Amino acid sequence: MAPKTIDAPLCDGLDAEVRDEVEPVITAATHQEKQPPMVIVWRNVVWMVALHLGALYGVYLMPRLAPITWAWFLATYVMSALGITAGAHRLWSHRSYKATLPLRVLLGLWNSMAFQNDIIEWSRDHRVHHKYSETHADPHNAKRGFFFSHCGWLLVRKHPDVKAKGQQLDVSDLLEDPVCRVQRKYYLASVVLMCFVVPTVVPWYFWDEDAWNAYFTCGLLRYVATLNVTWCVNSWAHMFGNKPYDKSINPAENLFVTITACGEGFHNYHHTFPHDYSTSEYGWKFNLTRVFIDTMAKLGWAYDMKKMSQEAVDRRRERMGDGSTGFGYLNTNKKSE
Repeated sequence: MAPKTIDAPLCDGLDAEVRDEVEPVITAATHQEKQPPMVIVWRNVVWMVALHLGALYGVYLMPRLAPITWAWFLATYVMSALGITAGAHRLWSHRSYKATLPLRVLLGLWNSMAFQNDIIEWSRDHRVHHKYSETHADPHNAKRGFFFSHCGWLLVRKHPDVKAKGQQLDVSDLLEDPVCRVQRKYYLASVVLMCFVVPTVVPWYFWDEDAWNAYFTCGLLRYVATLNVTWCVNSWAHMFGNKPYDKSINPAENLFVTITACGEGFHNYHHTFPHDYSTSEYGWKFNLTRVFIDTMAKLGWAYDMKKMSQEAVDRRRERMGDGSTGFGYLNTNKKSE
């Protein structure tokens, strides 16, 4: 099914139905209240340190893996990444396309493999992030520094504005989705199964990989790698890169994040046109998530994809961009779909 072309951008991070139900977007310039002192959550600090130490041990074990286990490691990385990018992000947060029940179930399972909070909570926080980007209500406000926007926001108590603004958003569409409700109800069990048990048991059972090695590599290291790549969207892609579509905002085009996060690094484009299912004007180039969604559309599992018209993108670039051309070498044949 061909994408549905849209001529006018929605700049508050939500699609039209959600946008009409909430107040106008708040910018950093209009939301500069005094920041309360940060309260460290030491339990989270200990947990995060332990995770990363375990992941480092997984790096040490990687040379011991069979070639097929390396392939499985990559497969689980991509599955968990798509659970966030194609699932929690582009489908449930922005509703930039629609998915049949089988695809939603698959993305729900992969989202549990990613272990980054359930779909409803992740999507609510992401909608708040777009609506109040770079203000105190933004869960990972990049104005508070690189470390805070990368992972520090998970190690301290949420700013009161994050909770207050999050409670005001309408997430009824998420609550009405049975996949979201079931995942939320059985979230802990689904995470244990999908994030740790399945990645460990498959190589151990099917090709006699050492279970210890499989757990620390395909389980723990893959999980921590996915976490950090997701966090890079909040940190690197909000601080480093060019801004061809809107020079007035923090999000930027970042090639490193684009490659590692399956197409999520076209971030200046995404925050300018948040409802575009592709998050880019360059078709499949460096955009594995779009390749996946388009493939699902060919199978009839994805449909009603929203896409900005090239004319609207060009007008916005000329009016608001910084004069750059994004990843310049991609501009040739940029309309490839």
